[in-house]
Amino acid sequence: MNLLAHVLSSWCRTEGYPEPEPEFLFHPSRLWRFDLAWKEEMIALEIEGGTRQGGRHTRHKGYSEDAIKYSEAALLGWCVLRCTSEQIAEGRHFVYLERAFAMRGGK
Repeated sequence: MNLLAHVLSSWCRTEGYPEPEPEFLFHPSRLWRFDLAWKEEMIALEIEGGTRQGGRHTRHKGYSEDAIKYSEAALLGWCVLRCTSEQIAEGRHFVYLERAFAMRGGK
């Protein structure tokens, strides 16, 4: 995650976007965190790891807990972008972030 945060911070500086905050605590009463967040714009990027080897996010309990977390985030007004490691490697997250910033009035 640290490498991704570094890459995204560099990309944001180059593209004129604000830099993300890693491990951002977003909920007022739960200890839920986003992998990366742009607090002012209420944009979050979640990296869904372990999707090929049966990681936490693909088991019933983990998937169910994530669904609750993402629903609560949406109800608070967050735009949550979810990407797998493969999608990150492809650079798809950059396209999603550009669209999210455009929707939220950035750049």
